[in-house]
Amino acid sequence: MTPVDTVTAFSNAETAAMDAALNAALKGPRGANPLVGAVVIDAEGHQLVTGYHRGAGTPHAEADAISQAAAAGLDLSGCTMVITLEPCDHRGRTGPCTQAIIGAGIEDVVYAVDDPHDPAAGGAATLREAGIRVRSGLAAVEALELNRQWFLAVAAHRPFVTLHIAQTLDSRIAAEDGTSQWISSPESLADNHGLRRRIDAILVGTQTVLVDNPRLTARDALGATSGKQPLRAVMGLREIPADAAIRGDDGHVLHLPTRDPQEALSLLYAEGIRHVMVEGGSRILSSFLASGLVDELIVYLAPTLLGSGTPALNGLGITTLADARHWEWDTSDGGAVLTLGRDLRLHLRPEPIEALEPQPSRTAAEPAMGGY
Repeated sequence: MTPVDTVTAFSNAETAAMDAALNAALKGPRGANPLVGAVVIDAEGHQLVTGYHRGAGTPHAEADAISQAAAAGLDLSGCTMVITLEPCDHRGRTGPCTQAIIGAGIEDVVYAVDDPHDPAAGGAATLREAGIRVRSGLAAVEALELNRQWFLAVAAHRPFVTLHIAQTLDSRIAAEDGTSQWISSPESLADNHGLRRRIDAILVGTQTVLVDNPRLTARDALGATSGKQPLRAVMGLREIPADAAIRGDDGHVLHLPTRDPQEALSLLYAEGIRHVMVEGGSRILSSFLASGLVDELIVYLAPTLLGSGTPALNGLGITTLADARHWEWDTSDGGAVLTLGRDLRLHLRPEPIEALEPQPSRTAAEPAMGGY
């Protein structure tokens, strides 16, 4: 790919607004949708409102900013909207951002990078057809880095993968006798159930079903199911017992008869799953990590020592330090390290192996790729 056209002119106010939009985007959660921020500036370059996307099913960043302006009684006619990703042009769980932008009277749109998600294609073209000036390429490198793993998942036609581990200080997920409830604090458990309400599916291995007999539902502090429930997926060659708790009463369970993580993701993608959380056991956790298929790592670390028991990971095929898998702290969605009761919640993502290349800026005559 050719680098972004650096000749394209962006004002200092637009550059500052993009910086603010990138920072706002980091407040959102990673998953089926990208992190997106949007800032509206007036003709003098003053930043009026800042919006960001809070996760699947919530208003997109553009709609969030426009809603804030409406609540404050601000007229956005003639203003410029600066966005970290091309506006979407489809109706999913929320309406198309292009129509919200057009309806608000915004006359100029600047965005960082094209959205590769085919179902949302046509955002920039729709805006241009409505007479709105559209430019792209501002802070493209930073915007690609912001959503690096999401772009990779979309390109591979697989779900975004969050891997979750609840472990002791010495990396044990169960004691020597198999007991594991509760390693994590009540606050960590509540946080995990919040994650479950956001994802499309939760994945464990058949060994976990046979040994722990989990429900894998999203529950409140009293143990009652609450909110959106994920698909409960079980990966492995053994059958799920007829009386397994994971079967529940709703039949929202799927057996994936494979031990191959890539095949499991392909099967989930075919079922419409775009965000899966892998919960265990150690063999499943290790296989996803060894395959390089984890986009986000969340570790609940309890201040507890067991000295023996089941390790969180049982080998990644690494025999020398030079081959170690490196991770970086992820500051999105509340930060890289949070204190939850007596536990720490660690939030990481893989260090990049290769840098993603931005696409060239498009002129008014060139077609758009899509929107989120």
